[in-house]
Amino acid sequence: MVPSGHLAPALPDAVSGSVEIDTATLASLAPDAGWRRQVLLDRELIVLATGGHGHAEVDFRALPCRPGTLLRVRTGQVLRCTPPHLAATVVRWRPEALAGLDVNVADVPPRVQLAGEDEDAVINEVSQLTVDSRRHRDTPVGRSLLRHQLTVLLLRLSTLPPRARRAARPEELTFQRFHREVELGYQHTRRVEDYADRLGCSVRTLTRACLAVTGRSAKQVLDERVALQASRLLAATDEPIARIGRQLGFTEPTNFGRFFTREIGVSPGAFRAAREQPGPGPLVRPRPPAEAAGS
Repeated sequence: MVPSGHLAPALPDAVSGSVEIDTATLASLAPDAGWRRQVLLDRELIVLATGGHGHAEVDFRALPCRPGTLLRVRTGQVLRCTPPHLAATVVRWRPEALAGLDVNVADVPPRVQLAGEDEDAVINEVSQLTVDSRRHRDTPVGRSLLRHQLTVLLLRLSTLPPRARRAARPEELTFQRFHREVELGYQHTRRVEDYADRLGCSVRTLTRACLAVTGRSAKQVLDERVALQASRLLAATDEPIARIGRQLGFTEPTNFGRFFTREIGVSPGAFRAAREQPGPGPLVRPRPPAEAAGS
C-alpha cells in the first residue's frame, strides 16, 4: 500500500490503445507542449491534480484546479489545461471496462475538491491503481484486479460530496429520456417531432419538460447539443468544415455556417482560427441531466 497522502508516479506516456484501464500524466494527454489545442477524448477520465495551479477547460468551461481537485471527464468531451504547468495523474478507461460491474459513473461529481481523509483515501486508491496498471495490466488476473480497483474508486467518489436524494419530478424524467435520445440521434435529425415520436409523447410535452428543467425549449436544447459537437470538432480536429457539417446532418456548408453562427456568435472558420487562444469564446451548451435536474 502506498503511504497516505503520497501518489505513486503515473505512467509518463500513453500506453497501447488495446488496454482497458491505465494511468498517465496529464502532460502526456496534451496534443502539443503548450496545450494550445483541445484534445478530443476517446476514453473516460478521472483527473486528480497533484501539483501547481491552473485551469482545466472541459468543453470550453474553465474549471480552477489545485492539488486535491478531482475532475470526471467523459468520452467525447474536449479537454485543455491552462496554464500548462498544472500536474495531475489521470486514470483512463474504456466504457466496456466496467461492463457487468455495479457502478454508475454518472454518480461521480464532475468536479470535487478533496480534503482530509477523503483525499488520503482517493490518493491511495489512485496510486495503487497506478502501480498495478504498470505491473499487471497485461494479464487476465491483472485486468480483473484493475476493473475492481476502478470500481472501488468510482464508488468512493460517488459519495463525494453527499447529495440529498429526492424523487425526480415527471418533467425531469421526461427531460432525461429526451437527453438520452438526443445523444443517440443528434447527428441524424434536429426535428423535435422525431424525438417526440420515439418517446411516445407530444412536442408540447417535451418542450414543457425542457423549459421546466433548463429554462430552454426542446429545440434549443437539441440545437445546443449539435453546436457543442461542432465546436468540439472544430477546436480539436483538422477535419474540413464542410465535412464536419455533413457529419452533423447539414447537406449544404452554407446551412451549417448559418446554424453555427447563430448558435455560437461567430462563423465556423473564425471559431477554428481562434482555437489556439485561451478561451475560444462564448458557447451555448446544454446542461447535463445531473446539473439540469438537480438533486
